[in-house]
Amino acid sequence: MRTTSPRTIVIWTAVALIGAVGWTLLALGRGEEVSAAWMVAAALGTYAIAYRFYSRFIATRVLRVDKSRATPAERLNNGIDFHPTDRRVLLGHHFAAIAGAGPLVGPVLAAQMGYLPGTIWIIAGVVFAGAVQDMVVLFFSTRRDGKSLGQMAREEIGPFGGAAALLAAFAIMIILLGVLALVIVNALAASPWGTFSIGMTIPIALIMGVYLRFLRPGRITEVSLIGIALLLLALVGGRWVAESSWADTFTLQPKTLVIWLVAYGFIASVLPVWTLLAPRDYLSTFMKIGTIGLLALGVVIALPTLKMDAVTDFASRGDGPVFAGSLFPFAFITIACGALSGFHALISSGTTPKMVQKETQIRMIGYGSMLMESFVAVMALVAASIIDPGLYFAMNAPAGVIGDSVQSASQAVAHLGYSISPDQLAAAAKSVEEQTLLSRTGGAPTLAVGVSEIFSQVVGGAGMKAFWYHFAIMFEALFILTALDAGTRVGRFMLQDMLGNAYKPFRDISWKPGLVLCSAAVVGLWGYFLWVGVHEPLGGINQLFPVFGISNQLLAAVALAVCTTLLVKSGRLKWAWITGIPLAWDAVVTLTASWQKVFSGDPKVGFFTQRAVYQDAIDAGKVLPPAKSMDDMHTVVTNSTVDGVLSAVLALLIVVVIADAARMCIRHLRTPDATPLHEAPYVTSRLVAPAGLIATPEEKAELAATGSEEARR
Repeated sequence: MRTTSPRTIVIWTAVALIGAVGWTLLALGRGEEVSAAWMVAAALGTYAIAYRFYSRFIATRVLRVDKSRATPAERLNNGIDFHPTDRRVLLGHHFAAIAGAGPLVGPVLAAQMGYLPGTIWIIAGVVFAGAVQDMVVLFFSTRRDGKSLGQMAREEIGPFGGAAALLAAFAIMIILLGVLALVIVNALAASPWGTFSIGMTIPIALIMGVYLRFLRPGRITEVSLIGIALLLLALVGGRWVAESSWADTFTLQPKTLVIWLVAYGFIASVLPVWTLLAPRDYLSTFMKIGTIGLLALGVVIALPTLKMDAVTDFASRGDGPVFAGSLFPFAFITIACGALSGFHALISSGTTPKMVQKETQIRMIGYGSMLMESFVAVMALVAASIIDPGLYFAMNAPAGVIGDSVQSASQAVAHLGYSISPDQLAAAAKSVEEQTLLSRTGGAPTLAVGVSEIFSQVVGGAGMKAFWYHFAIMFEALFILTALDAGTRVGRFMLQDMLGNAYKPFRDISWKPGLVLCSAAVVGLWGYFLWVGVHEPLGGINQLFPVFGISNQLLAAVALAVCTTLLVKSGRLKWAWITGIPLAWDAVVTLTASWQKVFSGDPKVGFFTQRAVYQDAIDAGKVLPPAKSMDDMHTVVTNSTVDGVLSAVLALLIVVVIADAARMCIRHLRTPDATPLHEAPYVTSRLVAPAGLIATPEEKAELAATGSEEARR
């Protein structure tokens, strides 16, 4: 039995104490200034302990990962979708794929309820729910040749619940991809700096893919240095382009960006995974982690204070100007990615299980990546909480609430219980070289203002605020685009799995006709909603935007139900609580939110009540905001009807999945032989690869026996 050294005990005791002090000051600080550094300390201390102890317990005791077992990447390697990928590259791909708009935008919006509820949910949620879901789904999908979440549900739960899961997962995926694409369009429209810099990551990724595949296989350090150098050059070049005669060339209109995004999504879906998708996501991770790491360092150096209240009155009243609804359940819906996200389960059962080299790497990639994303969410909440609350509400309240002038906004903010003068609002916009910051809803501009506030205190002073603001806007677009390309490929896998139940050739996800047809269908679906949404402010994907958060969390319930069923069926009944407790919490939260969105009598919350209010106004010949014409009024009525029906249908599908999963678990406990597992046969692995980022002495010895370059470093 291995003993724990005194040095290790001292280190982990110190980590625990730092985290505990951070939590204590955040929870008990009332009426005095609390440094944002304590939020960083609480998060990092908790993450370190959770990864070291809880994730290791799940990987070794619950899942029993086996390094001697060949993964589908090794057994089915075809160089297109199945490809053993270096763990460092795959970690970058997986993190980039899961870290979309959610961890950046959700915490910013939820800050209207105070910094404390969001902090608790982001950190506790990821430790016990989000990271667990991602790792367990990745493990079970890897054991099943990389099957999609919906297909696993169909095979392991049953055709009825499985069909509901397949339909719900695919429909939700299209909604999520359309929303992600809309955020990218809004971020890059009329931004030559962002368009050039992000566009250049594509040829850089292709160079990296060819370099690793043909020129210098296995030389991860070399290709990483090349990629970082080219990425920094692209970032610097982007600002130069924005200030040059080339600016007009890279200043694209929203409809043009839609066409480019659809084309890019299709190409990224059909190309072999090693050419573009994996290296581009790996490259993007350097910028993502680098920026968030520097932001955390900036917080420690500048020590900004949290100006937002720990808990605001909006948390209990539910009448916040940013979004309506009380703390429970809507704070847990608004903050999705970063705590718990169903979208992650689609990636964990999509591209990643087809590329992982060894089962022992699942802990680092599944649990570790989610902790990284959660820290992004924490830093987004920090950025929203250190700016003046008056500015926060002026930026995030809709124009119908605050008006369109700094004078009206100042008065409206005062009615909300906060104060900011018209001159201060004008100065804030001028400092980041924007004409106005009023009603810049969606969360992204608020995050950019917070980032510029922190970075400018460390580097460059107030004169650099505009630079850091626009850098943050571009950074957010890059963050989201990497989730769009991987999500499109995963949507293709899901569609192929569904069609494969009717026509067997589709079951081979690398079958060229199926690959092309399903990729075109997926980009066509989310591209259509995006195109309509760009041309009609109240149509297309804008119509489905209100169900984005609930849909994502309902999908998490499907994933956790599948995981719990598989734990029971695979003889791990005593560990079923690992996913069963998060499932119960998520089901209660999301179904409560769905019920309120469908049946609430508050028109700001309930879709059908909102429909009735606008229909009555139409009958009376009145036009209500946000509508600007009678045609808009009819569109709002249609949108409310669609959203209400869709919310009810999705909730019903999830109830079916959970009920069928419970039926299967009970059936297995009664007659185990009647509920077989659909696990791929055991095949001995010939690959040798470390489990973590840094190889242990034992792993280096194994690598040396194979002549690996990594063993010599």
